[in-house]
Amino acid sequence: MAITSKFRKNSTHPLQRLLNYARRYRQQIWQATSFSIINTILDIAPPWLIGTAVDILVKQQDSIIGKLGIKNIVSQFLLLSFITVIIWIFESLSQYVYDRIWRNLAQNIQHALRLDTYNHVQELDSAYFEESSTGNLMSILNDDINQLEDFLNFGANDIIQISTSIIILTIGAFWILPPFITVAVLLPMPFIVWGSFAYQKRLETRYADVREKAGFLNARLANNLSGINTIKSFTAEEYENARLADESEAYRKSNSKAIKLSAAFIPLIRMLILVGFTALLFWGGMATYAGTISIGSYSVLLVLVQRLLWPLVNLGEIFDKYQRSMASANRVMNLLDAPINIIRGDIPLHITEVRGEIDFKQVTFAYYNREPVIKKLSLHIPSGKTIAIVGSTGSGKSTLVKLLLRFYDISSGTITVDGIDIQKLNLHDLRRSIGLVSQDVFLFHGTVAENIAYGTFDANDEQIIKAAKIAEAHDFIMRLPESYETIVGERGQKLSGGQRQRIAIARAVLKNPPILVLDEATSAVDNETEAAIQRSLEKITANRTTIAIAHRLSTIRNADRIYVMEYGELVESGTHEELLERNGIYANLWRVQSGVRSRSQNL
Repeated sequence: MAITSKFRKNSTHPLQRLLNYARRYRQQIWQATSFSIINTILDIAPPWLIGTAVDILVKQQDSIIGKLGIKNIVSQFLLLSFITVIIWIFESLSQYVYDRIWRNLAQNIQHALRLDTYNHVQELDSAYFEESSTGNLMSILNDDINQLEDFLNFGANDIIQISTSIIILTIGAFWILPPFITVAVLLPMPFIVWGSFAYQKRLETRYADVREKAGFLNARLANNLSGINTIKSFTAEEYENARLADESEAYRKSNSKAIKLSAAFIPLIRMLILVGFTALLFWGGMATYAGTISIGSYSVLLVLVQRLLWPLVNLGEIFDKYQRSMASANRVMNLLDAPINIIRGDIPLHITEVRGEIDFKQVTFAYYNREPVIKKLSLHIPSGKTIAIVGSTGSGKSTLVKLLLRFYDISSGTITVDGIDIQKLNLHDLRRSIGLVSQDVFLFHGTVAENIAYGTFDANDEQIIKAAKIAEAHDFIMRLPESYETIVGERGQKLSGGQRQRIAIARAVLKNPPILVLDEATSAVDNETEAAIQRSLEKITANRTTIAIAHRLSTIRNADRIYVMEYGELVESGTHEELLERNGIYANLWRVQSGVRSRSQNL
């Protein structure tokens, strides 16, 4: 099954994958890069200005500016001061521009990457989520994408500026210094670059492990917060504290390994830089004393080398940011590369024209790495009729609904709606034509009205209230503190199970789909509420194809036809009365639930 592709690793470097993704922003990238280079060139100018000032004092009329025809010392310093002001202004402006572009670029890429990744996640099939941790997905969508911001804000600019500085230093040194001094000054450079890449390679695996441990930690936190009431009811606080401590300790140790390696980088680079600076200080001084180079040029190089070589110390921090970001980028891109196995069809299904005739033809389905739960099942559901499916837990009832909605795709056979294979139908149109009321009701944090109108976002207050009345929800809603404007809390935790279920039914009523699926829709309501919902179901199911899945047989006894499932197969079918007369599985279930004893039991 295609789910195994989720674990495939892309061999392309994460930076290349990130750059490929960011192609839409290449104009911004080029602009930011250009201003970073311009700013670096202007930032290197002060050492030259200092050297020129020394040159004026030493050579006076024969200085560099004096050779341009300006012999007066005051005029030379005035011109030098004017050039200084111009350079300083443009340096400040270029820094403002590149800083603004880089930071906006980081925000734009972050925003687009988060939305694209989330949209991609929404397209993945249910099997993917069964194999993935919600906390880990949250870690990728939030923490890992945020991790890119720091590098895009500053790290990329730092790399460009240091690279530009190295090029300028190399050209300047060869132009001014004798070859043997130039070689001595630049000798550490290859070792610094090689060392940086060697460290980068070793840090890569360590930060990948850090991000993985962060995902596990987030998964534990998300899982525990979701199940906080279970933890409390079983007095498992100490147990969960211990489990969280294990995950946090693993994250701490993983970070410590990365820190141990990254912290050693700067001291080693300092030692290499010391070699180049000391070589210039001594051999350059000797060359100046011998008259090989001027005092001004020597002054420029001393300041220039200090300003250009010492920032290489920052390579440690830059590569640290880089590796953290690349580890995060790799996780984000792997999620983006997760294959979408549910392929959208291209045949439109207009909701106003849907009759709701459904056919399962020789359908077989198995969850990943498990035995088939549906086995060559064939089922015809006539348009506008109400059919019920009952059976023991694990018989495959709810799986049929998931297959109809294409949460999963079947292994073999076909499922059709109005004679059209659902795999060829537009997926959005198919799901819009089906209203699902699940036994696992999910309400979003928001008002009661917002949750009823979810999926029918243009509904007005009158339509919302009408749907609530049909679902027998209006009365309890009006007793809430702010009636329809009451906040239900995360997952609807401020409401009872029965209240949540009635809101879910109202949501399906408002959607007004041609096909209605009730998957244990009354499992969490009391007998009084169940009776009220039963009355409303007569209105809800009128002129609508309805599939009702139930354990409580009293809720489906009036269905046009009832099917009994066992081990993925339909073993009985008929009306309520017909199935009782057959005295099979359904009749036994009915006796158990209704308390009626069979004749043999009475004897």
